[in-house]
Parts: sequence; structure tokens; C-alpha cells
Amino acid sequence: MNFTFLTKYWSYYLLGAKNTILLALLAVIIGVAIGLFLAILRISKNRGLRFIGTAYVEFIRGTPLLVQLFIIYYGLQAIGIRFPESPFLSRILGINFADFMAGVITMGINSGAYVCEIFRSGIQTVDRGQTEAARSLGLSWPRTLRYIIIPQAFRNVLPTLGNEFIVVIKESSIVSIIGIADLMYKANTIRGNTFQPFEPLIVAALVYFLMTFPLSKMLAHIERRMKRHD
Repeated sequence: MNFTFLTKYWSYYLLGAKNTILLALLAVIIGVAIGLFLAILRISKNRGLRFIGTAYVEFIRGTPLLVQLFIIYYGLQAIGIRFPESPFLSRILGINFADFMAGVITMGINSGAYVCEIFRSGIQTVDRGQTEAARSLGLSWPRTLRYIIIPQAFRNVLPTLGNEFIVVIKESSIVSIIGIADLMYKANTIRGNTFQPFEPLIVAALVYFLMTFPLSKMLAHIERRMKRHD
């Protein structure tokens, strides 16, 4: 084992970790928006809306993330959709902004299917009597969702959403295939520069652990506090 390369390449891991966290954070934000919308469709009384929500979830969950990444990455180019270049963001990220956004969109779309199920289960745990009480007070269904059901559902699923963020951090390593300079991409760059195939991966695994372990402990603490509150 020889880890002397860290004295020269430690900044690569730092930049890769920063890009990984930023990508995962943006992807989860997109995923939460998509997932909440789909969850509302899936609990709708309209069969057409339920079909749309179910079809999305089943298709995304039933296809590999790698295939989805290639479809989004090459599909956007094929139909002529390109994100405007941002020299400022590109300099901060150290990568091509357009490629970065393709990765964010793919991870967000994929995460949305899983977040949908998280929200759906959270909404179904809310006591049905509260919905009936809100409707008896004259609240419309959208206002009942907005003010009564969704706030309680969000509280119920908060720890699970945090776990989804951790999952996205780990799964985001796949975006290195399209050249996004995340942690895995930087580790592979170091492997190529140093001709050491093993040690850079060990360090990358350790960095992933250092990113996810504190988050998992924090979520466990939040979940314990919520249980005591209940």
C-alpha cells in the first residue's frame, strides 16, 4: 500500500467531494418536487392521473440508472437542448456546466420515482379523520393537501428523505461516465496519473464514508427526537 500520492492529489478529492455533494443536493431538490407531484397524482381519484403517476414510477424504477443517464445526456443533445455555459459556475465546479446539469436532471428524475413512494406512504399515514374534518370546514381538496395533509406527511417522511439524500450521494458516482468531475471521476483521474489502480479507490471509498456517515447519524438523532415528541 502506497498513499504518498495524497500529498499531491488531495485537492482532487476535495473538489470531487464538493461536486458530489452539490450534485446530490440539487438532484434531491428536483426529486422532492417531482416526487411530491407524482404522489398527489397517485392518490388522486382520477384514474388517468393515477395511471400517469404509476407509469412514471414503474418505468423509472424498472430501468437502470445508467441507461437513464445516457438517454438524458445524449437525448438533450439530439433534440438540440443545451444549457447555457456559465464561466463563473464552470470555474467554481471545475467542470462543464452543461454536462453537470445533465447529471443533476438524471439523478433528480430517478430520485423522484423513489421520493414519490416515500411521500405516498407518508400521506397515507395521516389520519383520514383530519381530511374529513378539513372538508367539513369547507376547505377544498387542494387547500386540504396544502395546509393539513402535506405538512404532516413531510414531517413523517423527513428521516426517509434524508436517507434518500445519502443514497443519491453514493449513486451519483455513475455520472463520472459522462465526464462530470465528481469524486469517482477524480479518483479515476488519480489512478491514471499515478498508475496505482487500487489505493485511490480506497481513499475515494473513505471520503464517501466520511460524507455519508455523519449524515446517517444526524438523521438517526432527528428520528429519535421525533419519536420522543410523539
